Parts: sequence; C-alpha cells; structure tokens
Amino acid sequence: MDELIPGLPEEVARECLLRVGFDRLPAARGTSRRWKEEVESPLYHRLRRARGMARPLLALAQAEPPMAAEGPAHKYAGAGLSTSYRLVLHDPAGGGWAALPPLPGGGGLPLFCQLAAVACGDRQRLVVVGGWNTETWAPTNAVYVYDFLSGAWRSGAALPGSRRSFFACAAAGRWVFVAGGHDEEKNALRSGAAYDAEADVWVTLPDMARERDEARGLCVGGRFVVVGGYRTGAQGWFVGSAETFDPTAWAWGPVQERMLDERTCPRTCCAAPAAATQMYMVRDGQLAARDATENDGAWRPVASLPEDVRTVTALAAIGDGRVVAIGAGSRGSEQAVYLLTNTEYGESNNGVAVAPSWERVPAPPEFAGHVHATCCVQV
Repeated sequence: MDELIPGLPEEVARECLLRVGFDRLPAARGTSRRWKEEVESPLYHRLRRARGMARPLLALAQAEPPMAAEGPAHKYAGAGLSTSYRLVLHDPAGGGWAALPPLPGGGGLPLFCQLAAVACGDRQRLVVVGGWNTETWAPTNAVYVYDFLSGAWRSGAALPGSRRSFFACAAAGRWVFVAGGHDEEKNALRSGAAYDAEADVWVTLPDMARERDEARGLCVGGRFVVVGGYRTGAQGWFVGSAETFDPTAWAWGPVQERMLDERTCPRTCCAAPAAATQMYMVRDGQLAARDATENDGAWRPVASLPEDVRTVTALAAIGDGRVVAIGAGSRGSEQAVYLLTNTEYGESNNGVAVAPSWERVPAPPEFAGHVHATCCVQV
C-alpha cells in the first residue's frame, strides 16, 4: 500500500504534511510520488489556509552583505551601499528567514525591480518585473516567476513597450498591473500593461489620465490603485491624487484628488491584502491609516514609529491588522524590522484601552541588508 507516511492513518499523515514550513515545501514535494501529488493538490492548499498553516510572508528585495556575515564590511550592508541584491522570504509572525534561489541566467536581481504575488489557481507565485541590469544599469523588461512548491524560477513574457523605470506595480488575482514610470528619455508615462501569470501574456491597459513617474501601485479591494507620482516637467514634485483601474470594467475611474498631501512621496503607501480597503503609510514619524473608499482624504494616526526605524525603507500590511516596518534610525545605520500586531485600540481584561505597539523582530546578520521592494505572499 502506497501510504503518505507508513504506519500512520491517512488523515493523520495529511495533518503532518500540512505543517511543513514554507521553506521546506520543495523538499517535501521531491520526497516521493505520493507527497508530490499531495502538496500539488488544490485540497492541500485549501486545508493549509483553513488550518491557518498558510502564513503571510514578506518577499523582500534585500541587499546582500558585501562580505561574509563576520567580515569587516558587513556593517555597510544595512546602509544600502551594495548593488548586489537577492530575494528573501521572511515570516514576521514566526520569525523565519530564507533566501530564494538566484534568478535564471546568473545576472543577479535587477536593481529597483518590482515584486508582486499572484494567485494561480489555489497557489500563489512571486513575480519579479523590470528593474535595472546590475552590470550596465540599463532598464530591463525582464519578468521572472517563482513557484514556491518546485522552488524554481521560470522566465516570463517580457514587459511590452519601451523600457520603463520606477513604475507603479501591484497584483490582483492572477494579474500583475504596471503603469506609469518613465522611459529611457526620462519622460513620465501614462501607459500601462497587465500580465496574466497563468497564460504568460501581457495585455495593454488604457492610458491613465495623468503622467505618473515614481507612483506607488497598490491592490485595494481587488482594484489596481496608482497613488501619487509626478509629470515630466515637474520632476520630484509629487501630486496627491490617485487613479484606480477596475479589472472587471477594464477601465480607469475618475482621478481621485487629495489622496495624499501635495509633494508627499508615496513610497511607504501599502494596502491590506485581499479585498480589504485599508491603506497605510508613514506620516511625520507615525504609521497612519485610511479607508480607501472614503473621499475626504483623512488619514488617522495609528502608532508612533520606534526611533530606530524612523527612516522607513519598506512598509507592508500582512492582514488581520498587522503591519511590518523595515528601516533604520537614520540614513546609513543598521536596518531594523518591527511588527505591529494591532492597528486599532484594543481593550484589556480590566477594560482599559490598550494602544497599538510595535515589537522588534530579530534579523540574523545575513538578513540585515537594505530593502528596496517588498510584497506580501501567502504560502
């Protein structure tokens, strides 16, 4: 009899496999034919979610230490001085860290690439889009897709059109949306495209109403939201407006003014996963939140940032009111990771209001590098 685990009832063996860690899934898949069938089945992934075993993880584009962890140059890794980046998975709740395999071709992770997590059937995959070639610093249209079960990358269809940099990017369902940025002549763009990760094809989007270079892309309530950015003739003068693309109607909605204050860089904007409408960002040393369905542009303060993470390089919402902040106390100092587990005021056993508070997450020295991109993925 071909048992999942010899000597154990099928349901008990399945419960054991459901508890395999996110970084051990490729090894489990390669153990036997039965295990491969099990971990690739839609039922397995539905049960992982139902049992709470599918964790929200952060995929990070993180600088590698210039030398070994104990080497004299290690202290510079957190300052973002390295041009060598790699992809890392981090479990904020469990504290685990794991490096992903290098991209195919051996060229290294492109600088300033964008990350997005897409849903392909019952599983999520990580997509890397664009960035700059690490040797030539020329923009690339390359796309790579990582399968968490096989532990392997594949090359995807290249991003069509002119090679763009610093574009807005976010995923909704199986689609990765790209819009704005600038071309190789530094012209801000209104154009966009959508990548179907299942079919491995790109589809052109209608143009946005405005040029948006260095805008921030979010998935809010299942829609692609492009926040801020600036036009060609006003480089660095960020606007406070946003535009939302509805995949169902395949159209952009009206420009939403005053999403942010004028001249506010949207780099730290993030959104809660799935169909939630909650948005977060860093404002004046505090984490702030707003509901994207509101039109008054009101951001409410949630919690002050710890002193050693005031310079935030990455902010991510991972669901259930949890937010991760990665940064440093000042430019060039060591990176720190903090988790906020409750973005609302709670109530203690004696009825006293309890304010949200940050908890520092330990990061091993080899995972203390500067982070320039992140996204949340369920594995």
